[in-house]
Amino acid sequence: MRAVPQPLSETPPVRVDRAVFSQRWSDLTMLHWPVDPDLVAPLLPAGTVPDLHEGRTYVGLVPFVMGGVRVLGTPPLPWLSGFPETNVRLYAVDAAGRRGVVFCSLEASRLLPVLVARGAYRLPYCWARMSVRHGDQTVAYETARRWPGPRRAGGLVRVRVGPPAAADPLSLFLTARWGLFSRFPGGRTAWAPVDHAAWSLHEAELLDLSDDLVRAAGLPEREGQPSVLWSPGVTVRIGRPMLLPRA
Repeated sequence: MRAVPQPLSETPPVRVDRAVFSQRWSDLTMLHWPVDPDLVAPLLPAGTVPDLHEGRTYVGLVPFVMGGVRVLGTPPLPWLSGFPETNVRLYAVDAAGRRGVVFCSLEASRLLPVLVARGAYRLPYCWARMSVRHGDQTVAYETARRWPGPRRAGGLVRVRVGPPAAADPLSLFLTARWGLFSRFPGGRTAWAPVDHAAWSLHEAELLDLSDDLVRAAGLPEREGQPSVLWSPGVTVRIGRPMLLPRA
């Protein structure tokens, strides 16, 4: 299957009117490395193929701070609704041309949201010990997995935040992700729409990187220097997951 992807856009093609989850993603650092699509295609859910930019696809390592988590419009719960998170991701497209994120792993420092997200969206959330520290124009994220294994998988990402980033085709490809794919029971794949305002992106300099989450997810070793972007964040609405037709 080689789908014709929907055009990339800074605004979502599908608005989420009734969100299952709404949340605030803040203080995001986005690290991306190009990778041969043939190496990651077997890791994608059924009915999807790697989404390509100039013949390559990308592996992402994205630490940030989750906040204001709401379920079906309920008020956010103190303590449970705010925590650091780090995800390892790939980018895919289905036969209908819908683009989306495929999460290989998601580290979060609150156990209950980990269990809820695993149940509702079948996402591979992991419980981790995490911290986010700010310095003089720098942000540092530390992660150590608790459950499930491998225990202590994680590391350190530290960046220096720079000026606003100029728009370019690669940054649009990496951030215009208006859906997520996940594996449901019986080998089925689901797609859920994601709705938020356009990103405010900044250049960033990678100061430190010590990470084994990409390897723990079964992905190829990183090669070369990554694309590095930072964003103050967006408020996100995630809709109901919809099963893809059987192949």
